[in-house]
Amino acid sequence: MVMSALGVFYQTVKIGNPVGGDMVEVEAMVDTGAIHSMFPASLLEHLQVEPMRNYTFSIADGSLVEYPYGEARVQIDGEFRTCSVIFGPEDDALLGATTLENFNLIVHSVHQRLVPAEVLPLGWGGGGFRPR
Repeated sequence: MVMSALGVFYQTVKIGNPVGGDMVEVEAMVDTGAIHSMFPASLLEHLQVEPMRNYTFSIADGSLVEYPYGEARVQIDGEFRTCSVIFGPEDDALLGATTLENFNLIVHSVHQRLVPAEVLPLGWGGGGFRPR
């Protein structure tokens, strides 16, 4: 993991095709304000990650952009998950909230690093299921 100033920090991850093959190491900015993770489109294409469809996204300045969206294999600290990814610009690699949730990781705000969630929210669970 690489740290930087102003509360922004980076996490070393590996990205690959969801069905296997080579994985590439990337320094991704941790962005809990982003729903999905984003990696350079050229990297995902090189890894033969297939876009499933395009989505429109709102970025920090309020403007709308459209990017392809797919699934990639992600490795963080030796664990693997298949995660949603956005095919983004060349200079953008970020870890969004769904990837962090898939790995059960939270941001330690004081030390600016990812840590395992000790207790996971399950939801209310009271009366949501009603047999017919």
